[in-house]
Amino acid sequence: MLNVPKLRFGEFEGEWVEKRLDAICKIERGRFSPRPRNNPIYYNGNIPFVQTSDIVKAKGRILNYSQTLNEKGLKVSKKFNKGTILITIAANIGYAGVLEIDMACPDSLIGLTVKDENSNYFINYLLEIEQPRMEYLAIDNAQKNINIEFLKPYKLNLPQKQEQQIIANFLTSIDQKINQLTQKKTLLESYKKGVMQKIFSQELRFNRDDGGAFEDWEEKRLGEISECLDNLRKPLNSEERQSIQGDIPYWGANNIMDYINDYLFDETIILLAEDGGNFNEFKTRPIANISYGKCWVNNHTHVLRQINGISNNEFLFYSLVHKNITGYISGGTRAKLIKSEMLKIKINLPSVPEQQKISNFLTSLDQKITQTTQQIEAMKSFKKGLLQEMFV
Repeated sequence: MLNVPKLRFGEFEGEWVEKRLDAICKIERGRFSPRPRNNPIYYNGNIPFVQTSDIVKAKGRILNYSQTLNEKGLKVSKKFNKGTILITIAANIGYAGVLEIDMACPDSLIGLTVKDENSNYFINYLLEIEQPRMEYLAIDNAQKNINIEFLKPYKLNLPQKQEQQIIANFLTSIDQKINQLTQKKTLLESYKKGVMQKIFSQELRFNRDDGGAFEDWEEKRLGEISECLDNLRKPLNSEERQSIQGDIPYWGANNIMDYINDYLFDETIILLAEDGGNFNEFKTRPIANISYGKCWVNNHTHVLRQINGISNNEFLFYSLVHKNITGYISGGTRAKLIKSEMLKIKINLPSVPEQQKISNFLTSLDQKITQTTQQIEAMKSFKKGLLQEMFV
């Protein structure tokens, strides 16, 4: 079989050549000595200091960093130039990224300075493909790790530099699209968070269709504005669920735990965690969910629905999803929101028409976030397929 990729730009031909990594790159280990690494005399300067977690998050391009070193810090660390590939060698093994600026790094990273006859970004994409294999082959001591001696003989297949650059440029354009979509999602989420704060503090109000103002909001108890359906819940253990696998969601306290072929509910319901919820992390993690259509619910989440003419399901969900209800939670080894306390939760309630306007607005934002998330996943899947087809 010829040593060529399945998918190739038409102007190129000939086999790719297998080479050792030390023939492609100069391989050097990072440094940070003496330890402890958190000694303040080395930090808060002007020199970026990149660490293992930064590489894992970088997705190919390393620009962000956790800390900065001062001149003392630089003397005990190892500085690599822009364009160097850094690769992780412990814990998360084999993750790599190209430095977009000069940075220093510790000994948990190795720097690869690519020789002129090769493209550093192409090599980085090759290493992205090789990451699972490197992790599998890593030396298994107290924790898995690799080192310079592991990397030197590691073999990669390469075409000539011109083909490398064209492949790298093409894949870079895909990464840029993924980054743009990711930034768009982050901005949408930030905007939604800010606008929700203004809506539920009543700093931002909606008007009637004729331009007039809606009535003032009223403070109500959750038990006054929603119907509790906890008596309809039914837990299933893993063996029971395994015997009825399907495509209907099976809900637990915080998320969908499984998919089965039967249901308890076939309507829109709000699910508010009973125990094991994210109650102390309400600002950043949801304590409530909304389910549409058929679903099964276990006994670790309360089930609520609107009362027609009083409340709106989506408004109830948005009122609860990031609400601070810690004052209603029982203590103990596992935080719990018992039913009687849940029904006492105070909600500021506008008129039903204003609830509907608020729900429509926030739902439209969620739809845009979901659409952007799906686009990101589609681009990632597309890239993954290309990586499998465009490399040997």
